[in-house]
Amino acid sequence: MGKITVETCEIEGLKIITPTVFGDSRGYFMETYNYNDFAEAGITEKFVQDNQSASKKGVLRGLHFQINYPQDKLVRVVNGEVFDVAVDLRKGSKTFGKWYGVRLSAENKKQFFIPKNFAHGFLVLSDYAEFCYKCTDFYHPNDEGGLAYNDPDIGVQWPIEEGMELTLSDKDTKWGGIKQYMENM
Repeated sequence: MGKITVETCEIEGLKIITPTVFGDSRGYFMETYNYNDFAEAGITEKFVQDNQSASKKGVLRGLHFQINYPQDKLVRVVNGEVFDVAVDLRKGSKTFGKWYGVRLSAENKKQFFIPKNFAHGFLVLSDYAEFCYKCTDFYHPNDEGGLAYNDPDIGVQWPIEEGMELTLSDKDTKWGGIKQYMENM
C-alpha cells in the first residue's frame, strides 16, 4: 500500500484515511483517491457522484442520512477546517446511536469514510471551509432524513467555541432525535 494510512475507529466500519503527501519547494502532490489502494484497505465501494460545498464559520450541516437509497461517503476538506461526525444507524449494530467525530482540514488532509446507514454532519471551525465528498449513490431529493444535531440521547460533543454563532438550514432545525427515529424504523 504505502500511499494511504487507514485508521479504524471505535465504531466498526468508520475509517480515517491519511494520504501520503509528496512535498517540495513547489508545493505538494497527493492522490486523494486510488481504487487499488482503497480496495487493499477494505474499501471497495463504487463511488458515482462527487459533491462540494462551501460554508462560513459556525455553519452546522446535518445530521443527515438517506432513507431508501443509503450512501457510503468519503469526505474531506480542501480549504479550512471542520469537525465531522457520523452516527451509527445500522439496525442491530452494537454501536447503534453512538457517534464518532474527527477534525478534517486542508492542513491535515485526512479523509473520513462513512458507510451506509450512518447519519452525517459537520461544523465549520475555520472562517471558511470547502468540503468535498464522494457518494456511492446518486442524490434523491425526497429521500433525505435527519437527526437533531443537539439530541441529548446521541450527545455529540460539538467543539462550539465560546461566542460562536451557529448557522443551520431551516430543515436542520426541525429534525427529531434518535428516539423518534427508532419509533419510525
